[in-house]
Amino acid sequence: MDNSNTALTHTGPYFFCGIGGSGMLPLALIVKARGHDVEGSDRSLDAGRTAAKFDFLRSRGIGLHPQDGSGLTSADQLLVTSAAVEDSVPDVVAAKRLGCPQVTRPQLLAQLVNTANVSVAVGGTSGKSTTTGMIGWILYAARRDPTVMNGAVMKNFVAADAPFTSAIVGEGDIFVSEVDESDGSIALYNPTIAVLNNIALDHKSMDELRRLFRSFVAKAQVAVLNLDNDETRLLADEIDQAGKLTYSLTDSTADFSISDLVTQVDGQSCIVTEKSTGERARICLQAPGRHNLSNGLAAIAAARACGLGLREATVALMNFVGIRRRLEVVGTANDITVIDDFGHNPDKIAATLATLHQFPGRLLVMWQPHGYGPIRQMKDQFIEMFARDLGPQDVLLMPEPAYFGGTVDRSMGSNVIAEGVTARGGTAAALHDRSACGDRLVELARPGDVIVVMGARDDTLSEFAGDILRRVGEKSF
Repeated sequence: MDNSNTALTHTGPYFFCGIGGSGMLPLALIVKARGHDVEGSDRSLDAGRTAAKFDFLRSRGIGLHPQDGSGLTSADQLLVTSAAVEDSVPDVVAAKRLGCPQVTRPQLLAQLVNTANVSVAVGGTSGKSTTTGMIGWILYAARRDPTVMNGAVMKNFVAADAPFTSAIVGEGDIFVSEVDESDGSIALYNPTIAVLNNIALDHKSMDELRRLFRSFVAKAQVAVLNLDNDETRLLADEIDQAGKLTYSLTDSTADFSISDLVTQVDGQSCIVTEKSTGERARICLQAPGRHNLSNGLAAIAAARACGLGLREATVALMNFVGIRRRLEVVGTANDITVIDDFGHNPDKIAATLATLHQFPGRLLVMWQPHGYGPIRQMKDQFIEMFARDLGPQDVLLMPEPAYFGGTVDRSMGSNVIAEGVTARGGTAAALHDRSACGDRLVELARPGDVIVVMGARDDTLSEFAGDILRRVGEKSF
């Protein structure tokens, strides 16, 4: 295999602490496919959760260990950790004792992005995984054979022996990756093409987000920017880059705009116009929701920046079947539909609710916050969003936030959100755990309802959604 398009500085074995994480697993697969020895550990493995994921890693020749430091045995091993890992984690303790070098996940990913012949980095508060998957699929369908690093499973690449394809490794010279701003690591990347979907409050203050994203796009040869988001529109006006490309669902002056929009339950179609050439092409998406159409325009613009034709890009996008846990229909039983969704910040959840409200049915929403920190950071925004975007008949249920150990402050929990939404006239309740939420969902469900299981950082939510579908199917009316 030609490794020249993505150079890794460490030539010895790699050890990933938290290898089952959404950002770790695909990176470990890429490093393994590049010919390196890879091992890892994970707390979920120790707890017996999501066994299929770890079986898949083993099938790819990746050795797995308990997260007790026992997997670190040589100073030649490079320890890869998340940016926020605590020094008390046994793997970190063992690595320091042995003198192992250590890098964070984003530092390692930056090596791949910054040394690729052509790199496409997808940033923004929402839509990164879907846009990355779309770009990757378009390039793959066009036989450009890209390497793609995604934070979610791309359904187009799923196979019986590869159920967790959040990464694909190609022989071509294009490296596509989503990049994260939550820990500030987006500053590490110097992509050829920077895609910025949107800027909204999430993990950091707006001032810091503006600074990070402005620097991100300024370093790229081509910046792809969304004019429908107020913040990215301002950024588009500020920067003076010859390679700037803009897109919009509403502004016909954008470099890529749409007309003749038709929406249906199972998807949508429109005409895309490229301003510079006047060329028009029809795009058909197998997914509803304006946010998905916006992601599609971003992907088309990025594909054009990679040298593909407009028609070539739109035709390929017609066969894009989506990202796992993004408005994913688990199934329907007793005329009750269960949806599994990654929504976790106000913008993502609002987009999901807006899409589902296009169709009939009361929404029974179970949202598991992805941490205690986000509640403290965005309490008011969550309350405002749910109070505004839940329908009059909709119900919101919340267990306590996802917690996987550590020293995080847990003084502010889900009840703060539920009480705030209730005070604003909504129907919301915080229950003591997820099991209680499941019982309430099954109890409330009636034919015509849509049950939405939402949350991030916890793969067992998908198993929970599948169990809810089974239970409502067994229910008598």
